Amino acid sequence: MSDIDRIRAEVCALHAELLRWGLVTWTSGNVSARVPGEELLVIKPSGVSYDDLTPETMIVTDLDGKVVAGDRSPSSDTAAHAYVYRAMPEVGGVVHTHSPYATAWAARGEAIPCAITAMGDEFGDDIPVGPFALIGDDSIGQGIVATLRGHRSPAVLMRQHGVFTIGGSARAAVKAAVMCEDVARTMHLARQLGPVERLPQPDIDRLHDRYQNVYGQPAVDENPQGVEA
Repeated sequence: MSDIDRIRAEVCALHAELLRWGLVTWTSGNVSARVPGEELLVIKPSGVSYDDLTPETMIVTDLDGKVVAGDRSPSSDTAAHAYVYRAMPEVGGVVHTHSPYATAWAARGEAIPCAITAMGDEFGDDIPVGPFALIGDDSIGQGIVATLRGHRSPAVLMRQHGVFTIGGSARAAVKAAVMCEDVARTMHLARQLGPVERLPQPDIDRLHDRYQNVYGQPAVDENPQGVEA
């Protein structure tokens, strides 16, 4: 299987995760992934039902958004994704959703304050608000990059639009989208009970460092005896 075929299969499967976690409705939302070692990305076709997505329907474009493989039009957000990949070479995946709680914060143009440990873990900061921009060119991508470059958060609330997340892989970007909606809901509920205080920055720093560098299982050494391959 070629890298492109593998990425197409992965991107297709990850769209099912958006449905699973209730992040999208109808045909909204999209996942893309950078093709390793190539100036290419894979993204879903525009306006196609999630039930009809297959690896073969995934669209391959260059990093200017020009289709190089696929017989349908790519997502209307392709220009935004492509701009992120051009500007941030460390990014391997981009996700867009209109998940309801996070998009409600975006509609208000209000950052989600880092007031619970789960936010410190995953985001390491408040989830910021990016500028309003219309779909159709790379303006949204420019806003994503301007907001997230140098920021710990892998998620941005694009003002009066929705959520964009980035990651070292498409799967990481999907995880960030899931966690963004989860903390947006929790923080909304908390504020119904009264004022909410942001965690002290030193605690946020410690939470983020532990989660990013200690949490989970250690990497498995596939050649523990040092045997020459």
